[in-house]
Amino acid sequence: MNNPEQFLKTHIDKTVPLTDEEAGFIISHFDLKSFRKGEFIIEEGNEVNEVYFVLSGLVKLVYEDQDAKKHIVSFAMEDWWETDFQAFYTQSKAQLTLECIEDTLLYSLSLENFEKLCSDSRKMERFFLRKSIAGHIGSQTRILSFLTSNARERYEQLILKNSSLLQRVPKSSLASYLGVSRETLSRLF
Repeated sequence: MNNPEQFLKTHIDKTVPLTDEEAGFIISHFDLKSFRKGEFIIEEGNEVNEVYFVLSGLVKLVYEDQDAKKHIVSFAMEDWWETDFQAFYTQSKAQLTLECIEDTLLYSLSLENFEKLCSDSRKMERFFLRKSIAGHIGSQTRILSFLTSNARERYEQLILKNSSLLQRVPKSSLASYLGVSRETLSRLF
């Protein structure tokens, strides 16, 4: 990543245009972090103090049920935000893990700095509101997909929305995300 600051500014500019001065102020609230493939950014049971903006790499958000079966809730790649949002906003223990599928470079934003940005910058308050609404819409769409679509239809929706995942994510992870067995996914390919 040649210029992380410019990448974040460009991302925010798509929603709310920023002056260079505003961008400098906003970026000063973020911390640059890197993780290796296989590392956990968030682990179930731990506190979640940050939300993450992915600059490069790929992560997966995972829920492990009482039978130790892992369910992939989402993937986040370049230009996406991710965290265990419930734990982050309520300052409770994580129910999810966030694991790197690839070496990952990201910006982290603490809850304190998130709240400060929202109170000090109407633009950032509007930015985060729009991102939150888009996230809610995405979650509802995914839930409705599980309620109304069969495995093939969910797979086709994934290809339409995020075809790059097919090259970047192991088939077993794709199967978990789609709610099917690896064997079923192989039949869909």
